Amino acid sequence: MSGERLILASKSAARRAMLEGAGVPFAIQGAEGDENVVKAAHDPADPAGLAVELARIKALAVSRHDPEAWVLGADQTLAFAGGLVSKAPTLEAARTRLTAMRGQVHKLHSGAALACNGQLVWSGVDTAAMRMRDFSDAFLDAYLAAEGEALLGSVGSYRLEGMGSQLFEAVDGDYFTVLGLPLWPVLAELRRAGVLAA
Repeated sequence: MSGERLILASKSAARRAMLEGAGVPFAIQGAEGDENVVKAAHDPADPAGLAVELARIKALAVSRHDPEAWVLGADQTLAFAGGLVSKAPTLEAARTRLTAMRGQVHKLHSGAALACNGQLVWSGVDTAAMRMRDFSDAFLDAYLAAEGEALLGSVGSYRLEGMGSQLFEAVDGDYFTVLGLPLWPVLAELRRAGVLAA
């Protein structure tokens, strides 16, 4: 490995696990900021652009505090029925959302950005189309009971790497994108930056 340091500007357990699994050495520093302010100012018809913008803001915020490190920011948006979906505040809200998405397709947009010396060096986004199956109310009850409040940390109220995989009949897109990071482009940029061996 190189002498370059990488900081992940995200507290996401899934993103952390992806980088660890890929053998990428990194530290974690959550980025402070109000995502709602950014969302309010962004065009709601551009959810992919919002994912990238949020990733950029996170990367730059942490990079300004540690300019000598490479900083990876990441974020994800969910587009459904012509609007943006935010994390459910309660399990009842998660139930309502999953019921609405049942038998339908929604899109996950995973954005990433790399910054160094307080400057944006690279950013990108990838999209996955998620087709939920027409699951029963009984399955939904069992799912919510099994997963509990951990679902409130996910924008779609599911974890594809867990029992949430049973909610779907098809996914068109990259698995890592679904988990919240366009991993292949990120790894390519980390190699180009000298964080990873080429």
